[in-house]
Amino acid sequence: MKQSLQLRTSQHLALTPQLQQSIRLLQLSTLELHQEIEQILHDNPLLERLDDPLDRSVRLLADGAINSAPASGEAPQPGQEALDAGAPKEGEGFEDGAADGERDDGREGESDWGGEGGGARSGDDEDGRPQLEAEGISLRQHLAEQIRLTGCSLRDRALAELVIDALDDNGYLEEPLDEIHARLPAELEIEMDELRCALALVQSLDPVGVGARSAAECLALQLRRMPGVPLVTRRLALTIVEGYLSWFAQREYTKLKKALDCDDEDLREVQAVVRQCNPHPGAAFASSVSDFVVPDVIVRRAKSGWAVSLNPDVMPKLRVNNLYASLLKQGKSESQMGAQLQEAKWLIKNMRQRFDTILRVAEAIVERQRNFFSHGAVAMRPLVLREIADTLGLHESTISRVTTQKYMLTPHGMFELKYFFGSHVATEAGGEASSTAIRALIAQLTGAEDPRNPLSDSKIAEMLGEQGMVIARRTVAKYREALKIPPVSLRKSL
Repeated sequence: MKQSLQLRTSQHLALTPQLQQSIRLLQLSTLELHQEIEQILHDNPLLERLDDPLDRSVRLLADGAINSAPASGEAPQPGQEALDAGAPKEGEGFEDGAADGERDDGREGESDWGGEGGGARSGDDEDGRPQLEAEGISLRQHLAEQIRLTGCSLRDRALAELVIDALDDNGYLEEPLDEIHARLPAELEIEMDELRCALALVQSLDPVGVGARSAAECLALQLRRMPGVPLVTRRLALTIVEGYLSWFAQREYTKLKKALDCDDEDLREVQAVVRQCNPHPGAAFASSVSDFVVPDVIVRRAKSGWAVSLNPDVMPKLRVNNLYASLLKQGKSESQMGAQLQEAKWLIKNMRQRFDTILRVAEAIVERQRNFFSHGAVAMRPLVLREIADTLGLHESTISRVTTQKYMLTPHGMFELKYFFGSHVATEAGGEASSTAIRALIAQLTGAEDPRNPLSDSKIAEMLGEQGMVIARRTVAKYREALKIPPVSLRKSL
């Protein structure tokens, strides 16, 4: 086959680096966004951040004196406004249905994306000092301290600390004693009885129930040391916990009454006592740190309805560095700095566009879910991404990116934006009911039920049908499990 050269013309869509950055910034969560910005600030010296979290901290000069002036609150140099004005023009940015351009609604001057920013530092140095949280004591440290106060021998203390080291975070000894004894050096000549005595010593410590090898043993240790319990009730409770705990957990009260020859009153007393026990005695010493969600959007009640606003705490304030801006204006910089200047301006533009798009989507959601903000989850209406996309003139993929890992603070709590979207269930009148509203109704019905005669899934489906909602029993079971509501057999009480 002979080779030849041919010219062809074709059209295809291409994502520019600026558009790729716009899409990437739009789909990032608040935490990921700030991590991305910190990396960009490290790579691009022409970009600086005005809302430095360390601005209000005490800073020391080279001679040891305290610098009370903010680090990034200087006024902009001449020419700064000209550089900020050189940002991309309105309308450039999200294209091809992946994102949307900005709105020229007069709010551009309210933000601090490219202008002067940074608050003045208070005269009180104490306010600016970072507060450090004291390190909490662990479960092993707590137990080891008690062992040292018992006055036992060094050998017994070492064996007790060996058992303590084998405990998990909940205070349970998951490794059998014979396995612990097997891995000890033979030259120490440690007997199995010594190890059992060490375990008994650990089980006598605080918190009560630590060192247990099972949930039954943990509850039994606490029942034996619980004050103010009648002897008969304590004896019955120990019998149930040590031999019939599975029946008791599954609320098989008929089998328990037949096996132990007791009545409902006896079981009620045992149930009240067992509920005072802690099945995880070591969990109070866990060093886990709670993760807090910072909202992107805040909804407040206003005179005219519901007002939607962006959370200023999650909006980083960026601008072009004044020193490099002057060098670029005088033409004394390298060509590489020109490219970095363009990247900095595009980032400021895309950041403004990101939050503007989030605000528009949030406003559209609040407009369609007004009943939710006024009456709660039972008034939620069905909503799909297509409805918001058609209203705002965006693509569904853009709405999906905006509503993922973005949170809204409402009078009813904190919700992800995706929470307001849900499937629908048909009603007898030919309308539609939101699945979120149905789950809220199921939670209300189970919360108000008689504990001695709880509602079954079929009964809940029947009660919802009386309200005009056509829903099957298996759908009720699916929603109930999603709400983490136990089945009817586990909700029944004496």
